[in-house]
Amino acid sequence: MQRKTLASSVLGLAAFAVSTSALAGGLERHGYDVDLLFEKSPYVFDGTVTYVMPNREMKNAVDHSVHLNPATGLPLPTLNDLGYSSTADEYENYADPYLGAKASIGDAVDCVVDYSEPWGAHSNPGQGWAGAYDMTEIKVFSRNYGGACSYKFDAGPGKLRFIAGGFYQEVGGEKEALVLAPELLEMMGIVSSGLGRLEDMEGNGGGWRAGIGYEIPEYAMRASLVYTSKVDLGEINGVLDLTDLPVGLDPLSGINTPVYGTATMPEVLELKVQSGIAPDWLAFGSIKWTNWSRMQNISFCPKATKGIAGCFSGSPVEVTSLDLYYRDGWTVSSGVGHKFNDQWSGGVSLTWDRGTSTVTGSQSDSWTVGLGTAYTPTENVELRLGGALGILTSGESNPVHLTTTSYEYGTDFVSALSGELKIKF
Repeated sequence: MQRKTLASSVLGLAAFAVSTSALAGGLERHGYDVDLLFEKSPYVFDGTVTYVMPNREMKNAVDHSVHLNPATGLPLPTLNDLGYSSTADEYENYADPYLGAKASIGDAVDCVVDYSEPWGAHSNPGQGWAGAYDMTEIKVFSRNYGGACSYKFDAGPGKLRFIAGGFYQEVGGEKEALVLAPELLEMMGIVSSGLGRLEDMEGNGGGWRAGIGYEIPEYAMRASLVYTSKVDLGEINGVLDLTDLPVGLDPLSGINTPVYGTATMPEVLELKVQSGIAPDWLAFGSIKWTNWSRMQNISFCPKATKGIAGCFSGSPVEVTSLDLYYRDGWTVSSGVGHKFNDQWSGGVSLTWDRGTSTVTGSQSDSWTVGLGTAYTPTENVELRLGGALGILTSGESNPVHLTTTSYEYGTDFVSALSGELKIKF
């Protein structure tokens, strides 16, 4: 009788606090998720949007670049000398969507298909800061189309589940930076924005995932361990647009140059656990490792040099790069959920994410508190709303490879809002 009471009070209760994976390090936004497989309803549709508002101010920026006057051979003024700002706001707000559907095939097999945007970035400090030679704007986007199935069978007091699936991923973006300040070009009698753009970058590839899960529904107990493979994007093609610069200033200035590079997105290993701890109460937690250390530099070289020289960091034909110098990411989250009545439930979570930046970049450790509520007007419909508030810790960034700017950043804040609709039948 005690077991039955516990089961009826916590079955279906999940971690209603807003997902904070959109606040993780590296290029992560949504990440990967197969939780839909565990829904008890035979058919489920899930639609989620999380809107993230990061606030990161870069300060005490110093331009360490050296540009020589072609007429005299003497150093030209730095961006600081020209009065460019030593502060800038780095990140733009963004939306993180997810769509998924689950179907049960008999009593043993469950399958899901989904669309997500696991990776992304949007830094936009603008053209007026002292680090404009490194970037004025960078965008990274992704599209992920996936599917997975699981097979479950009785094992002891619960059910053991084996999980396997695959996905196809598209990743791309663009980068804009000053090649030479317009004020310096004006000294040479040239009117130009001085901007260079790396545009239309896109690569694609496939991956797979495999995992194992164990669940005891009457206690709302569940544990899962899922590995998601790396994704080799193959050749990333793009265009280096230097048409805003006068011909002759640089071998590639004044023209569009097709370029290429290579990149591999990281593998992920995640452990998730949850269990009923008392009538109407659920505890949950997770640990995730992401192999961001495989992403150090993404170099780009003219396509015309393929077969003549390799394209890598320090290559004589390298024209630009995305310098990340990431270390592996670790994300640890825990929380509790409570069922107030048959229609309302709520939850709170605390998440720590280890920053992935090392010698350069502004991705420091973060701490995030999430709150959420779920409303179930009928057994077929569930609405969830959540919010999160986090602290981004302080640090500094220094010039390395092709970067020429040093800057600092203090303790900043990030917030997020999330809405989710589930239809079950």
